[in-house]
Amino acid sequence: MSSKAEKYMELNNHSFPKDDWYYGYYYDMKKICHNCARCGNCRWTDPYEMKEARFGKGCPTNAYHLFDGYSCQGKMDVILGVLDGRLNYDNNEKLLDVIYACDTCGACDAMCKRSRDTEPLKVFLDMRAKLVEDGQLLPQHMPIIDSMKKEDNTMMGKKADRGNWAKDLKVKDLSKETAEVCFHAGCQISFNQNLWKVGQTAIKILQKMGVDVGILDKAEACCGGKAYDMGYRGQYTTMAENNLNAWKTAKVKTVITACSDCYFAFKKLYADQGSEVQVYHLVEYIDKMIKEGKVQFTKSVPLKVCYHDPCHLGRRTDDYTPGKAISGVYDPPRNILKSIPGIEFVEMFRIKEYAWCCGSGGGVREAYPEFSQFTADERIIEAIATGAEAIVTACPWCEAQFNESVDRQNERLKVYDIIELVDQAL
Repeated sequence: MSSKAEKYMELNNHSFPKDDWYYGYYYDMKKICHNCARCGNCRWTDPYEMKEARFGKGCPTNAYHLFDGYSCQGKMDVILGVLDGRLNYDNNEKLLDVIYACDTCGACDAMCKRSRDTEPLKVFLDMRAKLVEDGQLLPQHMPIIDSMKKEDNTMMGKKADRGNWAKDLKVKDLSKETAEVCFHAGCQISFNQNLWKVGQTAIKILQKMGVDVGILDKAEACCGGKAYDMGYRGQYTTMAENNLNAWKTAKVKTVITACSDCYFAFKKLYADQGSEVQVYHLVEYIDKMIKEGKVQFTKSVPLKVCYHDPCHLGRRTDDYTPGKAISGVYDPPRNILKSIPGIEFVEMFRIKEYAWCCGSGGGVREAYPEFSQFTADERIIEAIATGAEAIVTACPWCEAQFNESVDRQNERLKVYDIIELVDQAL
């Protein structure tokens, strides 16, 4: 332990065991919790970017519960209480709710990094990992984890059925062949038949562009990102190792996915494990092909649309490093939509790093369905307020959420994955 750290602990009356692992895990979390200014900005979008007061809130959890304990700063206080020993788990259901009833969208993280350059989301995720280690689990999460352990997916589907979405396609099976590019469908596209068209269209377009592409079929495993966000680090590692080994065997150099959750896991989490495979979200790759003249739109798609930024494609992959360009994938999908003839593109009130979440992340879709539905409904209301005829996104989890919300609210708003509009314009 450094003398600087010891001095900090002495000045702040902290007593820690002289154990590097214990010190590193807890001290970092405590430091960030202490550094929270309790300013409340985590609950809102940037006031300089706010376009409409009605759509000025940033944190879905706080907006739903209307109690400060569920805001970023409230979580910091609760977590600090746990780490200091002032709060314990015994019959404390509300404590678990504060930590788990969060879609890990990162909206508070984006706002905090604007002013204090700190890591609140990392603290929340590390705290979830601690809860899991300490056996403080949500029963609603167990079917997902069991499905991942037994069937390699989050959808409670059979592993043998994972490649059914592509059974009518002529595409390489990378569990038997090799290819430079692997298209990773992800759990939602693989097991939600309403979304099979997204994966099928993606393969057809990639093949039209002359890409040497294949799929892992039933050998594909969940990316593990959901397990990571729920606190199950060991299960995440198992999933990551399965995919990394499969890519290596198939001599894959590039992975393309249409799932934002998978993109985040591959781009950020796998990279931390030393993965050197090049990763593209489908919108990045198509935008690249448009700029290179390999994709040209010939048909008009007369439609007024707005675009929803998936959290895992935007701010969750954004580094927010002072002095460096924003790294989240914000421009490619907008470039594509603006390139399609006939499309009238309008922005929502909360966009890019300030976009409102769809409500499917962090395990809340399964554990807190009413909160998840509230979050999706709020985004659909915002989309309708723009006057758009359709909401377009680049994530199957968002699309599934929005389809359910439109049906629930009996609205006429159409919901598209961006690849569907690309297909219509080719």
